[in-house]
Amino acid sequence: MAPHTDIRREGLSGWLPAAFVPYALLMRLDRPIGSWLLFLPGLWAFAAAAPSWGRGLWLTLLFGLGAVVMRGAGCVVNDLWDRDLDRRVERTAGRPLASGAVSARRALLFLVALSVLGLAILLQLPRTAIWLGVASLVPIVLYPLAKRVTDWPQAMLGIVFTWAAPMGWAAATGALSAPALLLWAAGFGWTLAYDTIYAHQDREDDALVGIRSSALTLGERTRPFLALAFAGCIALVAMAGLRAGLNPVFLLGLALPAAHFAWQWHRLDIHDPALCLRLFRSNRDAGLLIALALLLGRL
Repeated sequence: MAPHTDIRREGLSGWLPAAFVPYALLMRLDRPIGSWLLFLPGLWAFAAAAPSWGRGLWLTLLFGLGAVVMRGAGCVVNDLWDRDLDRRVERTAGRPLASGAVSARRALLFLVALSVLGLAILLQLPRTAIWLGVASLVPIVLYPLAKRVTDWPQAMLGIVFTWAAPMGWAAATGALSAPALLLWAAGFGWTLAYDTIYAHQDREDDALVGIRSSALTLGERTRPFLALAFAGCIALVAMAGLRAGLNPVFLLGLALPAAHFAWQWHRLDIHDPALCLRLFRSNRDAGLLIALALLLGRL
């Protein structure tokens, strides 16, 4: 297995009984970064719009658990689509479906169980948020197909992984409004940036097996694109906070995630897969810094 692989028995999967490990790996419990990235746009919404600290903490708990469950379900869907291709890509050949550790039938049953748990969490939310949650299933299912038909599957992922922003806003306020859509757009640009960095790990293998990505499309033009995407994210978060009536002091707080993005841009070497993975994972901290900046605007 390649040194830069992100398939490891560590974290929660490191102490589970052996029979459960393939399912933990299937839903990526060994790699919580995906759940963080799915959850963080929702945290931005709570930070900016929750009517009280108590409501904000309750929604944080629900969305945190929901992010783990639905990210896991999305990974099962992705791996069912991609199991034949995954066998041909060095970094993903050890995934449970690709390696045969879990059969397609068992994966489908596991997907049903995760979906039922996700539905139970979703039903705790207001009606508008529930319908948004149901609508999110469409891009979740279509994302694996996007890798086969467009050079920008990261755009579909951007829709999926930023869905928590409008959904979280609706959960906090009962309705959608302009700041929610601005946060969604900010998260979309952020997702394009960090997933392009991630995709550079597999650039050569993807080209061989016919998978398309923004990393292959951009190549050496990745750094200018990242500058635009990161700057757009910060600008849109700033607009969202101002439209939401936050104290303008939060604009000073945005200097921290902006500095983090600049650090990623400076450090990037698209020919170093291990570095690309480290930079991708560091976006958890960038997302938390954005949430902190928005919280400053509530003081």
